[in-house]
Amino acid sequence: MKNQVQLITYVDRLGGGGLRELQALIAEPGAPLAGLFGGVHLLPFFHRIDGADAGFDPIDHLQVDARLGRWDDIARLSAQVPVMADVIVNHMSSQSPQFLDFLQHGSASRYAGLFLTLDAVFPQGATEADLLAIYRPRPGLPFTAVTLADGQRRLLWTTFTPQQVDIDVAHPQGQAYLGDILRTLSQAGVTMVRLDAVGYAIKRAGSSCFMLPETFAFIEQFAAQARAAGIEVLVEVHAHHQRQIEIAAKVDWVYDFALPPLVLHALYAADAQPLKRWIGIRPTNALTVLDTHDGIGIIDIGADAADREGRPGLVPPAALDRLVEEIHRRSDGQSRQATGAAASNLDLYQVNCTFHAALGGDDRAYLLARAIQFFLPGVPQVYYVGLLAGENDMDLLAATGVGRDINRHRYSRAEIDAALDRPVVQDLLRLIRLRNAHPAFGGQFTLLPSADHEIDLCWRDGANEARLVADLRTLEMQLTTRLADDPSPGRFF
Repeated sequence: MKNQVQLITYVDRLGGGGLRELQALIAEPGAPLAGLFGGVHLLPFFHRIDGADAGFDPIDHLQVDARLGRWDDIARLSAQVPVMADVIVNHMSSQSPQFLDFLQHGSASRYAGLFLTLDAVFPQGATEADLLAIYRPRPGLPFTAVTLADGQRRLLWTTFTPQQVDIDVAHPQGQAYLGDILRTLSQAGVTMVRLDAVGYAIKRAGSSCFMLPETFAFIEQFAAQARAAGIEVLVEVHAHHQRQIEIAAKVDWVYDFALPPLVLHALYAADAQPLKRWIGIRPTNALTVLDTHDGIGIIDIGADAADREGRPGLVPPAALDRLVEEIHRRSDGQSRQATGAAASNLDLYQVNCTFHAALGGDDRAYLLARAIQFFLPGVPQVYYVGLLAGENDMDLLAATGVGRDINRHRYSRAEIDAALDRPVVQDLLRLIRLRNAHPAFGGQFTLLPSADHEIDLCWRDGANEARLVADLRTLEMQLTTRLADDPSPGRFF
């Protein structure tokens, strides 16, 4: 992966078109965003993109949704900018041909081993203690009862929604299915994949069924296949920060999901202590993010809910509660309408809100947050709504009732052009170009001593230097740079 800022976007929500229109926006010479990104993560573009979970419940993972284009279009885009795609390892749509065949033919179906049943994990039956031990991202138990064509009733694992049927990734049919996806992506020139919901992919009786030793073995096996095809692997897991450190030691790339809430805490409370502690221990093989297509993670800095010993979080529980309430307050209550029981398809560990809205629309605070993100070791990734400093889409939320849609606005080309004229967006684009081009970011990072309400971040590569000094009380920041062939300092902000 290039050590440059990456874009994460839905194909059809940035410009309102398909793959060719997106290419014309971000990759063609003279395009508004040409040359801005070292890679692009295309959120699910498979058939279909408008199921129960915005494409994360593919009916056919081997087919591009025809409304977006074809595999040839993916190949053309990947020839101009490195492309990342999702491999949805845990589940597929209940409308998939494979599952419909299983419903029709039951154990006689050629796909009978592809779907994970309750008794496949608990052949002797599950006790109350077994069921309560299962780690859940959403309320309720992870099972859905289905009736086969012959009248037989089966309990299937459905970790997320009843429309997302879990795959048995340890079964030869599951392995063949995932292998086909990997080969298809490789043939289209995709050079990186994100393993979506991989933490839930392996289930074992008597365990939490989340990030087990067998899960790491599965990731290692899949990553070896991917590397053989020239593909890097990003693992997506929301978990306690110590678990994230453990995961990072065993995989190519992870997300720094602790960063968004820690940056918000630092800006809200004018207190950089928790953020600095995290900087001292965080993994550096990370994609740094402030926003994604999901919500702002809370579990990532809280106490370990899955640990009976109760490992503490990066901030105490009271501070975490204040953080959530402050997001709601600064967004004028909009995030509250999109979070928890107020919205369907909810996650227990996330607050749904755009990052700009979580900062009350304060452009100075937003640019400081982005500068901190870009200065931390790792590869920065910017979500398309965040790129345009977008606000909460309350109309889309009202139309769908899905909390995360508050941060999934559909931008027309006219809206993009208008956003690109805003000073905050222009400054963000300047910041992206600096992060991409300045040689200091290929050197050594140092967290310099500073007061609790300040942060001082520095990169040096020989005589090349980039330094960010910020006062969290006043939101004043100084971003200065030096180049080896021009030792006089340059003031960026």
